[in-house]
Amino acid sequence: MRTGDAQGLKRLEEKALSSGSGPDGGFLVPVPQERELLRRMALVSPVRALATVREISGNQLKKAFSTTGPASGWANETAARPQTNSQILADLTFPAMELYAMPSATQSLLDDGAINIEEWIADEIETVFAEREGQAFIAGDGIDKPRGILAYTNVAQASWTWGNVGYLATGVSAGFAATAPSDILIDLAYAVKAPYRQNGTFIMSRSTQAAVRKFKDSTGNYLWQPPISLGQMATFMNFPIVESEDMPNIAANSFSVAFGDFRRAYLVVDRMGIRVLRDPY
Repeated sequence: MRTGDAQGLKRLEEKALSSGSGPDGGFLVPVPQERELLRRMALVSPVRALATVREISGNQLKKAFSTTGPASGWANETAARPQTNSQILADLTFPAMELYAMPSATQSLLDDGAINIEEWIADEIETVFAEREGQAFIAGDGIDKPRGILAYTNVAQASWTWGNVGYLATGVSAGFAATAPSDILIDLAYAVKAPYRQNGTFIMSRSTQAAVRKFKDSTGNYLWQPPISLGQMATFMNFPIVESEDMPNIAANSFSVAFGDFRRAYLVVDRMGIRVLRDPY
């Protein structure tokens, strides 16, 4: 099991689509249509919907961060105030990755089809893009693709350090404890510091959610609660649950549940411009 203490997930990741212009025969998708495509992709890719998304115009993003904050100290009214240590700054650089699709359709098919084949292909590509990036955001290795949340170094929560992701073990191979199985999920949520826990979200696969949905409290009430209205998320212990088929199912040594404030922990970078290139030959 995996706890997403936001400081342990602050290695930000990126996902970018290719951009281009007209001279080579390609054309850029208009901005409103591009944003609509990205919005619809967020419906299929759960991490995109939870993470912070930023658009860039270049081929990389540099983000400054502080490795140590400024020092401070107490002093009475007449005591000397020596100079304190200054904070140390560093930066993270994220090159833009490229996600592409190159389907084939003949001119005859485009001309004679009973339906708008070109529009149908575009819709299919949109779905494939969303599924592909969803996989990368969860388990991508960072080579020509984003680095997923499961790809970071995992350390026991008691030994957590910056740049790693802490985890808690259920203590049972390929399952939860027979007695009070939900206690480990309570520990998971409260392993995250308060500023990040209040906006925390559980991510798990359909199979894992089916197991968690059966957990009850001492009075026999289910801890899993259905959405209160259309478009809302189900909750567990009052925290939202997001279903991702790219998360591992419950198994031995499997990180099947992730929890954290993913808006603070994970950054998706979109390079502005989606290029469509038609080959007339």
